[in-house]
Amino acid sequence: MRWLPWAVTTWAVLAGSFPASAMTDYKWKYRPLVVFAKSEGVAPLAAQRRIVAANRPALVERNVVVIWVVGDSVSAELGPGPGVSACALRSRFGAGDAAFRVLLVGKDGGTKLSSAAPLGIAALNGTIDAMPMRRNEMRR
Repeated sequence: MRWLPWAVTTWAVLAGSFPASAMTDYKWKYRPLVVFAKSEGVAPLAAQRRIVAANRPALVERNVVVIWVVGDSVSAELGPGPGVSACALRSRFGAGDAAFRVLLVGKDGGTKLSSAAPLGIAALNGTIDAMPMRRNEMRR
């Protein structure tokens, strides 16, 4: 039984870095908008950045945190960063080597929208506002 503390510690470390746990800090608090691009030079990435910049108040009101996964770098806007690597996020969401992919994740952790093109504010707000949790938020 000498191995038990080591095994438990090792499991805890591995579980904490497993890609499926990449979004647990957001669950029930934020609606992540995860944007994947191979590089900064990808035109849809620039378009998605413009959409986010032009609609910050609407996104903040809906508890959206934007996670930019560009190449090997990860950054966040409108909320805390995920604290995991680009590789872990690509694995978690099956983004692979896609040139561009954007996903809206609900507060429950499930993917609500996925697109190979930038998501406009009407699609984002419409999807979010139709969610039961958001309807409850609007009633309060």
